Formats: sequence, C-alpha cells, structure tokens
Amino acid sequence: MQRRTFLTGTLLGAAFAAVPLHASMAAAAPVGSLADLQKAIDSAAPGDQIVLANGTYTVPSGGAIRVSGKHGTADAPITVVAESRGGVVLRGERGFVFSDSSNITVRDFAFRQSTSLEIPASCTRIRLTRNDFGFTDTGSGFDWVVVRGDDVKIDRNRFHDKTTEGIFVVVDGPGATAMAQRPNIFKNHFSDHSFSGSNGGEAIRIGFSGRALSSAGAIVERNLFERCDGDPEAVSVKSSDNTIRYNTIRDSRGGIVLRHGNNSRVEGNYLIGGANGVRVYGNDHLIVNNHLSGLSDRALVIGSGTTRDHHTGETAEERRGNDACDRAVIVHNTLVGNARTLSGETRDHEPRSVVIADNLLVGSAGSLVAMGKTTGFTWQGNILWGAAINGNIPSGGYRRVDPLLRRESDGIFRLSAGSPAINAATLASPAVADDIDGHPRGATRDVGADEYATTVPVRRPLTAADVGPNAS
Repeated sequence: MQRRTFLTGTLLGAAFAAVPLHASMAAAAPVGSLADLQKAIDSAAPGDQIVLANGTYTVPSGGAIRVSGKHGTADAPITVVAESRGGVVLRGERGFVFSDSSNITVRDFAFRQSTSLEIPASCTRIRLTRNDFGFTDTGSGFDWVVVRGDDVKIDRNRFHDKTTEGIFVVVDGPGATAMAQRPNIFKNHFSDHSFSGSNGGEAIRIGFSGRALSSAGAIVERNLFERCDGDPEAVSVKSSDNTIRYNTIRDSRGGIVLRHGNNSRVEGNYLIGGANGVRVYGNDHLIVNNHLSGLSDRALVIGSGTTRDHHTGETAEERRGNDACDRAVIVHNTLVGNARTLSGETRDHEPRSVVIADNLLVGSAGSLVAMGKTTGFTWQGNILWGAAINGNIPSGGYRRVDPLLRRESDGIFRLSAGSPAINAATLASPAVADDIDGHPRGATRDVGADEYATTVPVRRPLTAADVGPNAS
C-alpha cells in the first residue's frame, strides 16, 4: 500500500521529525492551517496520514473539521494526527464532525471544544487514540464523546477536569432502542469529574434505559479512574452482553453498576479507597475476581427491583426503574475493610436464584452480609473474617476462619502461604481460567480474587503510567 503524507508550504526537516511517520512514507512537512487540513482530508485515500502542525487552532463558530464520505480500510486507515503528541490544541465550538465514513483514526490532539464529539451511526471503525480531552466547562452539561457507530475504538486517551453535569464517554446507538456494536474502550485515564449532583456525571455510560435489552458487546478494559466523583456510577451499564474487566477505580465516588440489561461480565477490577463498589441489576451476570477495599459506602449490592424483568412493551417509566437481579453468579471476589460489605435492597421484587460462592468477606465493623428478602439463593464456600458480625448469611454458606491476607506494596490484599483459602473453592462452574493478578487458577481453585502464587503478578492496579496518551 502506497501511503501519502500531506504538506503545505516549504517547511521540511525538523518540523516533521516530531511525529514518527510510517516507514513507507516520504518525509514531508505538516499542513499548517485548518483550511489546508480540510483540503487534505477531502482528498485523502486509504493509507494516507495527514499531519497538522503544532499550534492552537480555533474552529470558527458554526464551522467544523469535516470527515465526510471518507473510507480507509482495516489495513490502511486514513489517519489525522498532530505533529507531536498534544502539540495541537483545538478550540472553538466544534472540532471533528464525522459522517458516512469508516476506518478513520484521529490521534494526538488536545480537544478544548464546547460541544460533543459524535461518532454517528453512519460511521464504522472510527478510532480516537492518544488524545487529551479537556472540553470547556460551560455549565450547560454536555457529554464529551458520544458513540453511535459500530466497531469504534477509544484508547489511550486522557479525559479530565469536568465540574458540570455530563459524561466523558457515552455509547448509544441508532434510533431509540438499538446499541452501537462492539465498542472497545481501553487504556484510557479518566480523572477529576467533580459534578456534585446526584445523577448524570458518569465517566462512561454504555446504553440508556430504552436500550437496556439490546446487545452491545462492549468491552471496557484496562482503564484507570481517579477522583471520578460526578456520579455514584463511574461505569454505568444500561445495555446487554458487555464486559467490564481489568480496570482500576481509585478514590472515586463512582463504582461499576450494571443498571439495566442482562448477561454482562464484571471481571478482575480493582476498586480501592473510594465510595461505591459494584451494584448489580438484571439477569444472568457474572461477577468474578474483583477486589474491593476501603470503600466508604456499599461495596457489593445485589439489587432488588421495581419490576421483575424489563421487557418489550413496558412504559418509559417502567423501563427507567430497577429490574431485580436474577441468576447472577458472584464468585471469587475479595472484599476487605469496606463500610458495608455485601448488601441487598428493599424494593418490591427481590433478587432470585443468585449464586454467591468462594468469596472472601473481611471487615472490622457492622455486618458482613445484610441482605433484604431473597429467593432461591445459593451460598457456598465463602470465608468470613474480622470483627464485623456475620449478618444474615445462611449458616451453611460460609466458614469463619482467618484467611491470612497480607497487604502488599500495591495496596492489594493477597493470600499468604498456609491460608485456609488455598485450594478451598467449591464451585465447579463456570470455568475461571485465572485470578485478578493473571495467575492461572489451575484445577483446584482458591477462595477469593487472588490465587496464591510466589510469582510476580501479571496484572496489578493500574497507575497513570499504564494508561493515557503515552501508554504502551
């Protein structure tokens, strides 16, 4: 594939060296104005990379950088890139506007707009990577990035400093009920959302109440959330068939909430030192290998409902309500030192047929288990410890024994040699290949999120060096 790089004027040499171009490209200078950038985009072909010279550019009111009717390929996307990472600052009301396009990558920009960046349903395989999103905080309450197209990737970006209502990243879809398919949101750094209202300040929202029964197949993985205080839900899932895995939420009001929808997986996440943990509504979810510690509010909530199940034909008001948690499997989680460890709720429709097995619950005050009404629950193989009382867990569903946890330098509680949790797991299905650290579980599994090992963890809680524009 022959690739081209667009240039304007006579700037050569060091000016383009700030961006490592593809080996097959001829050395060339960046374009130096928004008008020339637009011309380059309008004439771009698959494999082209368009470089915008460093500087601050203000998009005129009513204007935009339009990507319309442009199609790269999977192997040769059209890429629009800043001369150096973060070296191009885009200001004004609106930045990139996409329509009827595919296989487009936008990389290395600093966005400072005052309206949403939208990827409409007419666009597929759009990628936003290594950008800095710090949109203007106008007080009008808008969502920063809105995804409606399929197969979108949002990776290695930084989203930061929002004080007003609105969400960093929203995944919706076409029409009123469909979902964008297969979005992948990974290795981003979300921080400092300080909206003080009770709702509407999530870091990520996957779906909406009207889309709850639609499958998205979203994967939200390896993101870091710090001081995400704009909503009790840092990751709010309001659709079906999604995976939330290997993320770290630290010192945040928000947690991970399966608010609407069915058949999602919450796996291998670290929630440390914030307020809310994991809250679950809907049917057939798997909650596995999560570590929740030092949370000041509810760590793990098995939700009750204003309705038994969401269904087609219900009213908008019914759909906005909570549907009870049924048939979830909650296994191999470690909960240590939280204000409220495992709890339920008191709505009319109680959770049913939930399996709670092979979890470690350790606390120093209150009750370790404080469930409301339940039906058909299975409790087995759990280990409880600490000064906190057991609560209303059935007597056959646990042992009270010291699991010999040790807190390591990364703040995570892991098993010590000789722990009674080693090889003590009881649940045969579903299969769980590895633990929260990435160590293999083996044929005989340990209780809790950690499988005892003497080797270095493959995965640890994420830091700022692991995510964002400079991440590997």
